[in-house]
Amino acid sequence: MNVKRMRTRNHRSTGGNGGSSRHLNGQIPMNRNHVFDSHGPDVRVRGTAQQLFEKYLQHGRDATSAGDRVAAEAYFQHAEHYFRIMNAMAQAAQQGQQERAERQQAVRQQRMAAVGHDEDGEHGAAQPDMQPVRGEEPQPEIQPQPELSEG
Repeated sequence: MNVKRMRTRNHRSTGGNGGSSRHLNGQIPMNRNHVFDSHGPDVRVRGTAQQLFEKYLQHGRDATSAGDRVAAEAYFQHAEHYFRIMNAMAQAAQQGQQERAERQQAVRQQRMAAVGHDEDGEHGAAQPDMQPVRGEEPQPEIQPQPELSEG
């Protein structure tokens, strides 16, 4: 008996670490450049969520102008689906930016504490092995230049 291994749509192995870093809890990471394969009513479309939204919207308009209300509604429902995906991606991106900003703020506070700054920004006893972070060095005070009189 000749048994061949059949190839499935997902060619990645699941053993070891095979792709687990790419997928988070079985979900594809939110990425606005992710390409979707969509099988809509009477049409197969491929593209990003934004592109699919626009394509299904256009198909819905075309079906409406042709007088096919049922097909138009199906296309508009597909467009709404990709619209929701775009909103979820935007929300995830905004949440990621907020989390990054909070982490950066926490790192700054830790560095300030390690260098010996107190709440007012005054230098305390700096630890000898800690170097100030570039851009956070104390800057010399700038004095106004005296005016030169021509004479």
